[in-house]
Amino acid sequence: MKGARIHYEPEELAWIEARKEWPRKDLHAAFCRFWKRDDVSFDNFKALCTRKGWKTGRTGRIEPGSVPPNKGKPMPEHVREKCMKTAFKKGNVPHTFRGHGHERIDSKDGYVVMIVDEVNPWSGARTRPVHKHRYLWEQKHGPIPPGHALKCLDGDQTNCDPSNWELVSRGVLSRLNSRWATVRFNEAPDELKPTLLATAKLKQAAHEIRKPSKGANT
Repeated sequence: MKGARIHYEPEELAWIEARKEWPRKDLHAAFCRFWKRDDVSFDNFKALCTRKGWKTGRTGRIEPGSVPPNKGKPMPEHVREKCMKTAFKKGNVPHTFRGHGHERIDSKDGYVVMIVDEVNPWSGARTRPVHKHRYLWEQKHGPIPPGHALKCLDGDQTNCDPSNWELVSRGVLSRLNSRWATVRFNEAPDELKPTLLATAKLKQAAHEIRKPSKGANT
């Protein structure tokens, strides 16, 4: 009867506990056969094991050092044929591939991103993306030193000519881009930009002079 309590003899419980690590379905089927019980459903059996705290010991995870059951076995031919229909062929180039010289505008910061014919140090790909203005500037002037960045002189970040970019310290850059500035550099008229840049450099130099050295006593 539905809802009626199912009674288990002590011998039955001991039998189940001794085999608790078996797969639940196999243990339930063996229990019903051995004890001739047709009144215990699989759900009843699972609930009993849960109440008693009898766990199989399996976590559902692949443990370190486990050997896959299909290791060393060849893939069935019908499966291989199905997989090969959509597998990449040798020399295949995906439709998303953008080769050397391809350019795009970065939607996040507005800089020009260019693909160059150099090995990507992170992915190992034969090409890698770079900021075009920085790449061209470094080709002419060398690597950008730590603590410095390039500032666009005319406010047009898509103008990647090295002459349109000047090496400035991060301190100067923060002053030019500060939201507290009366006039922000990129939004200023062209004739005012040189004055703003010179003022930011002067203020940063004064700040560096007044700033106590790290080893100075306080």
